[in-house]
This record gives sequence, C-alpha cells and structure tokens, in this order.
Amino acid sequence: MHIFKKSSKLDNVLYDVRGPVVEEAARMEERGTHVLKLNIGNPAPFGFRTPDEVIYDMSQQLSDCEGYSPSQGLFSARKAIMQYSQIKKLPNVTINDIYTGNGVSELINLCMSALLDNGDEILIPSPDYPLWTACATLAGGKAVHYICDEQSDWYPDIEDMRRKITDHTKALVIINPNNPTGALYPKEVLQKIVDLAREHHLIIFSDEIYDRLVMDGKEHISIASLAPDLFCVTFSGLSKSHMIAGFRIGWMVLSGNKAIAKDYIEGIKMLSNMRLCSNVPAQSVVQTALWGNQSVNDYLVPGGRIYEQREYIYKALTDIPGITAVKPQAAFYMFPKIDVKKFNIVNDEKFALDLLQDKKILIVQGSGFNWKQPDHFRVVYLPRIEVLKEAVGKISDFLSYYRQG
Repeated sequence: MHIFKKSSKLDNVLYDVRGPVVEEAARMEERGTHVLKLNIGNPAPFGFRTPDEVIYDMSQQLSDCEGYSPSQGLFSARKAIMQYSQIKKLPNVTINDIYTGNGVSELINLCMSALLDNGDEILIPSPDYPLWTACATLAGGKAVHYICDEQSDWYPDIEDMRRKITDHTKALVIINPNNPTGALYPKEVLQKIVDLAREHHLIIFSDEIYDRLVMDGKEHISIASLAPDLFCVTFSGLSKSHMIAGFRIGWMVLSGNKAIAKDYIEGIKMLSNMRLCSNVPAQSVVQTALWGNQSVNDYLVPGGRIYEQREYIYKALTDIPGITAVKPQAAFYMFPKIDVKKFNIVNDEKFALDLLQDKKILIVQGSGFNWKQPDHFRVVYLPRIEVLKEAVGKISDFLSYYRQG
C-alpha cells in the first residue's frame, strides 16, 4: 500500500496556539469535560460583542456583496484604510497600496511567499506570533529569531538583531503591540530598528493588529511613519479592535520607497489576484468600523473590562510563588515566567498538558511562540474577573504540588 506523507516543508513548522495540547483539550471536551480556554485571543466566547452599527451595516449591504470584489478589495474599504494610514502618518500611501485579506494571517502568508527564495533569511522576534515563522519557513526562507528582552520590558534587543543580520537577510519583522508579551514599543526603540534596517537595506514588516488596544495613556506609533525612505509593509485589521475575529478582515499597507520593491510588489499583486478577493461582506463594514464609534476605547481605561482584567491577572499571577511577569501595556495577553528550578520544568509542553489534564485550563507554552527556554507561557485575559479568579486559583493550587520528572 502506498502511504502518503505530509510535505517535508512542514518539518520545521509549528502552530501550537492550536497544536497538540489543544487537540487533547478537544478530546476532553468530546468526553464532556469543560475546558477554560486561555489559549487564543478570541473575544466573542467571553462576551465581547461586535458593535451594533457594524452588524447593522453589514446586514444592509449583504445583497451587494454576493459577487467578487476587486482582488485588492472594495474601494470604500481601501479608501477608509488609506485615510486611517494617513492619520497614522504612513508615508507615500495611495489607494493602490492597500490590500485587504481574510485576516492578517492570509496576508502574512502571501507576503512571505512573494518575497522569499530558498536560503533567504528574515529576522523574526522571539517570542513571536508563530504564524510569521511558519509562513517564512513554508516559503523556503529561514526564520532567524532575534531576542526580545524581558529585562527591558520585552523590547527588541537591537544588538542581537544586528549580530544576526547576514548577506542573506532580506527583511525584519516587528509585532507592535506585541503578541504574546503585550509590549508596546516606544519611538526611540522603533527609531533604532529603522536605523538598522536602513543601514542594511532591509524591508520592514510591521504587524500592528493590536494598535487600537493600548492602555495607560500610551500612544501607538507605526514604524513606517519613521521610515519614508525604506519599503515597509504594515498589517492591521478589525478582528481584535472590533471583536469580529470570525469575520476575517485584515489589510496591509505598502508605504515608503516603493521604487526599490517594484518587482516584489508585482509578486504580491499576482498572489492577491490568484485568491480572487477577500471576504466581501466583511470588507463592507471597514468604513463603518474605522470611522464609527470606537467602542473598544471604553474597555481600555480604568473601569473597562480589558483594563481591569489585566490589572487583576497581573497581580494575581505574580502573587503566586515562582511566577513573575512584565505588565502588558497593550493587547490582551501576558507572558509570565515560571521558575523552572522551583518546579523542575524541562518540557513546557508537558507543563501545559499536565495543567490541562489536572485543572481543565488551556494555555500555550512558551515554545509555541518560538521561545527557546521552557520557562514561559502565554495567558489570554479576556474572561471576566470572576472566571480569571477561578482560573488563577486552580493554577496556584496546581503549582503548589507540581514538579516535573
């Protein structure tokens, strides 16, 4: 009998946000066990609702959305995104530089496929959102991970980035605000990254899907606004800011010096055309979502759900002996550190699996974000405080007796 195996291109690909531990959680649920899922940034199950006007506007336009749109997206959507880009001070952007996608995920895949040849290198943060590493690897490139430094509020280590640039490096990726750490990068850090990219003639890819989920009076700065002479690709969307993850609507904006990327842009256009277009009903609400009432703002200030849940989870987890963390300033994730000596942890996937089986709580281990040490995990703090209290109580109890080996 002929046995069909998966492509060898998948050998070095992981996506543990939905990986083996999640598969075990699914088996437990099939047996009737309730699992608290703190593994994925999916707002809807935790009571975050899409703004009413977004639902209403989509319903009114559905009959106009039955056919394909232009491959780059509806004019109204791209116009709204272009205007948003102008407010974010992205340089040299026209409506033809906007591409809509079925979430940012599709566009990351498209960009990596259009750019990378076998052996090309791209700098990607560690910890990262693992889709970046996966898509670069599938495209034939080599993901080279630079360190984000926990001792410096999880900001990128510029000297580590510099050391890892070679003649094969084509681009660098930043995730700002960051997933999984919740870090928000200040202007001085972004400027150093721009200077490095300028020195080595690199493309900058900036994943900014959480740019409207910023707390503590901070301001998000798009790195492309600091780099008019470089070629930058900036990604964002509505999944998180408007609580419509299932609608799948994201975009990317090409900015700066497009002349040096003319051939690459042709590749992007070709791949964009090949998938025909992104979800048209979701595109139809981009204008409403970007320029209507920004209901998410109420969640991000004292008294708001995301703010108060962050305050709770940060204090509650760091009160547990053996757990430390940097307080996140954006998004809805935290990346706590575990004292591996105290708990004798050598395998963080086993830690996540044991926690799941003992306490019915699903988290993602740090290695799922291309973090090399078994000493971190990501927690999503979208559930209400009473649910988080129960979860932290169970985690605390688990760690009171847990030892690996």
